[in-house]
Amino acid sequence: MAQENTEQLERPCASFDVAIVGGGMVGISLALLLAEQPGLKILLIESLTMNLHSGTQSSYSSSFDARSTALSWASRKIYQSVGLWDRLRLHLSEIKQIHVSDRGHSGLTRMTAEDANVEALGYVVENRWLGSVLIEQLSLSGVEVQMDSAVAKLKPLSSGMQLDLHRGATSNGESENHLVKAGLVVIADGADSQTAQKLGIFSDTTSYNQTAIIANIGLENAHNGIAYERFTDQGPMAMLPLSDYEGQHRSALVWARPTENAEQLMASSNADFLQSLQKNFGYRLGRLKIGGERVSYPLSLGLASEQVRQNVVLMGNSAHSLHPVAGQGFNLSLRDAATLASTVQRARINGRSIGSLEVLEEYYQQQLGDQRNTLMFSDSLIKSFGHSSLLTTLGRNSGLLTLDLIPGLRQRFARFGMGMLNIEAKHD
Repeated sequence: MAQENTEQLERPCASFDVAIVGGGMVGISLALLLAEQPGLKILLIESLTMNLHSGTQSSYSSSFDARSTALSWASRKIYQSVGLWDRLRLHLSEIKQIHVSDRGHSGLTRMTAEDANVEALGYVVENRWLGSVLIEQLSLSGVEVQMDSAVAKLKPLSSGMQLDLHRGATSNGESENHLVKAGLVVIADGADSQTAQKLGIFSDTTSYNQTAIIANIGLENAHNGIAYERFTDQGPMAMLPLSDYEGQHRSALVWARPTENAEQLMASSNADFLQSLQKNFGYRLGRLKIGGERVSYPLSLGLASEQVRQNVVLMGNSAHSLHPVAGQGFNLSLRDAATLASTVQRARINGRSIGSLEVLEEYYQQQLGDQRNTLMFSDSLIKSFGHSSLLTTLGRNSGLLTLDLIPGLRQRFARFGMGMLNIEAKHD
């Protein structure tokens, strides 16, 4: 055993200020935010292959079935801070109004961009386009990217963390193992993170006993920039505005149903699926004409047992996962990333170690309120609208009517949904 340790110590070990494990949208966004700071050496580790030369506008092609993400106003400001927004806005749809209703009941409310004094409440962008823009910027950023690599081991050091990376088969058919040292390791490789578990960090998960069905839907009528949030006794649904595709009006559907019912809907014909959707959503967008490819995944509320540790931060779904219907998950993670980047910058200016527990606790305390409020908002929304008792129904419909009648309250609700109450001042 002593000989094995000696051999390991003698292996070459590259050094970085920050190593980010996970090259998804959150991991790349954080890398780009950190890359704005001169002299910061950053490594992005991704288990899959990334084509850094394909992330260009010319390589992008839309499709009817492209999956989408809703970006809040706060997320817009973050992407503006790294010079991405002008390219992102080429392929997105503005949310001018959010229409919230309760199926079979009178309560409803409408929130408009005018209520919040902004041009749009949010934006819906195809993941394919968002990914293309992020990758293009990554290729120009100076961030070093290690693809086809997984973290086999992590070892705490006196001044950081040592990562043992295992790389899959190379051009000669052989695998590679090499060491990396980083002052700060950010774990952003998704829910139930294998990397976090290697450190003994696990997620506390509560199932909603629901499954989300995702699909793009062709519409008879134009959506006019309206996002619909509709609550039913069986689960909530959202219809988010998308850009037209080959002359066809489209909205992106997120429909949460009890798992058994969702399985039946996934197995149904396109005609039967549209009929069921029409019955539950209604005719505000006219007749639903085309059902795109359907995908589904189980829904749960997840929260990591730890988000910060000496030289370690968890981010994205590795840190927390939310119900998707309120569209808060990715936007919260992006606000986390922006706050961490700002915390790192302040620490460097003040000559402090960016991986010290004191610095990382400062980051966590800054975001804790935002995280708690967002998780509570998302969770309470689902639970409140997921019950069919008379008392609960009266309470939620009164709440919707109150929101609709009191402009100031409606404005605050809208601004919360946009993430503006927590981050607006940081990015002016």
